Amino acid sequence: MPGTGLLIFVAAALCEIGGCFAFWAWLKLDRSPFWAAGGTILLILFAWLLTRIDSAAAGRAFAAYGGIYICTALVWMWAVEGARPDRWDIIGALLCIVGSAVILLGPRTA
Repeated sequence: MPGTGLLIFVAAALCEIGGCFAFWAWLKLDRSPFWAAGGTILLILFAWLLTRIDSAAAGRAFAAYGGIYICTALVWMWAVEGARPDRWDIIGALLCIVGSAVILLGPRTA
């Protein structure tokens, strides 16, 4: 995956996770409804960022993004929530990255 694509995927993942977390904070942590407004903006930015990925098929870009999202979510869990990923989290994340690479970089016949 080219470097620019990886940066876009990571930025999209941070926007998606941040947007969803904002709703979590509003609905489960009794934060202000303004958190939901910020979350909505982040989720719109997330969707826009995914359209910047160079892929002939949206579904392929979205599928490849899934592996990056999982890894980013584990980093978020550790950095923001203070829960360190265990070895099973790491093994699962590595499997997802391999899957993402196969989907995005595999040779196409048509």
